[in-house]
Amino acid sequence: MSRPPLPPFTEDTARQKVRLAEDGWNSRDPAKVALAYTPGSRWRNRVQFPKGRAEIEAFLSRKWGRELEYRLIKELWAFAGNRIAVRYAYEYRDDSGQWFRAYGNENWEFAEDGLMAARHASINEHPIREEDRKFLWPLGRRPDDHPGLSDLGL
Repeated sequence: MSRPPLPPFTEDTARQKVRLAEDGWNSRDPAKVALAYTPGSRWRNRVQFPKGRAEIEAFLSRKWGRELEYRLIKELWAFAGNRIAVRYAYEYRDDSGQWFRAYGNENWEFAEDGLMAARHASINEHPIREEDRKFLWPLGRRPDDHPGLSDLGL
């Protein structure tokens, strides 16, 4: 199985890879998202360290079970060879109705087939008022004409 675009990345193919990852995560489909990672993929996500697709899928199921109305924007930060660095922000609400915005950085390493072999994430978040939300598209893929992080001043 191959997951284009493949490394080594150019600026264009790195941007494509970032958008494809954003689209996948905005689907909030843990099984689909897990297929973008190698069977032995290693993650560092805050204090959790999932390994392999089954643990990644379980992690994402728990995440999206708690983080309701999840919407994410990713932006390319840097790339070289088979590695990409991104910054991102996402908004969600909890089951009590409190909204949050999370900010983070990820470092990705890809196998030759374009599957992600390693993901290292650093994330922080804070509560926001509902009227301060910036990610207002309908659930699912961010529309092409919706501003990105830099355009939103984030």
